[in-house]
Amino acid sequence: MENKRILVLGGNGFIGAHLVEALAEAGARLRVLDRPGSLPPAPVPRVEYRYGNFSDIATVAESLVDMELVIHLISTTVPGTANRDPIADIEGNLVGSVRLLQQMCDAGVPKLLFLSSGGTVYGNTKAIPIPEDHARNPLSSYGIVKVAIENYIGMYATLFGLEALVLRVSNPYGPRQSHLGVQGVIPTFFHRILSGDKIKIWGDGASLRDYLYISDLISFIVGAINADLGGVFNVGSGQGVSAKEILSLVADISGAAPAVEYLPARGFDVKDVVLDIAKAQQAFGWSPQVSLRSGCETYWRWLKGAGAPAEPV
Repeated sequence: MENKRILVLGGNGFIGAHLVEALAEAGARLRVLDRPGSLPPAPVPRVEYRYGNFSDIATVAESLVDMELVIHLISTTVPGTANRDPIADIEGNLVGSVRLLQQMCDAGVPKLLFLSSGGTVYGNTKAIPIPEDHARNPLSSYGIVKVAIENYIGMYATLFGLEALVLRVSNPYGPRQSHLGVQGVIPTFFHRILSGDKIKIWGDGASLRDYLYISDLISFIVGAINADLGGVFNVGSGQGVSAKEILSLVADISGAAPAVEYLPARGFDVKDVVLDIAKAQQAFGWSPQVSLRSGCETYWRWLKGAGAPAEPV
């Protein structure tokens, strides 16, 4: 990792900011490219920050100069917004990502790490937990675009020798994660409790999801780079938890009794998503370390601004 030249696309976001800090601490030479107006929680010393749109060919080309690895974290949509405007999803994410692959080849950048979606690419499955070789039948534009990007990465790997690592990540959460009202059950529930708003649950709240604390995701990414991994890996907790169970946990931790509104299930929401993480565990001895309760307690302390440590205790 020492002096490895890495470009982090989307390095000021929730995952990106945590990752940049960890990579800098490991000795990497980092350049961040993020959208104009985005700012890191706190600029990391010796990191080069650049600002421009992912769709700006010249900006991306200039950012690729002298890089050894690109970490692609950018997504202009989430599952709910992607379905409302699939064309914008395709233009903003698929076209931009394929253009990036071509620019990397043109610039001689040999390696890519892409964060895909463990929650949407598989669709409704026959197996729980879901292994990496399960068929991908996404129900949302978000998942369809992620699968298409994965397929183009495979094409560039086969035809042009691109070295690629694709991570199908579950639902990461933790300090600094904002509440946008469209993504993230754990931060949304806690934010609504703090503001006294009603918690809304789509469907009956029984569907299972896989939640991963941010430090566990970051430890896998850093370890994967050190191990020079390639291929496709599920990265999650390997445990399924329902929205009702999250609601009960959030209420217990906060000491609140939130009002809850159940809304009709959405057609693009898959029933159950629990990732099989055996391949990730075997890759270099990685396993999630933070329990759901401990991670949620830490998030709640951070959200209240109580000055608690930024890691679980």
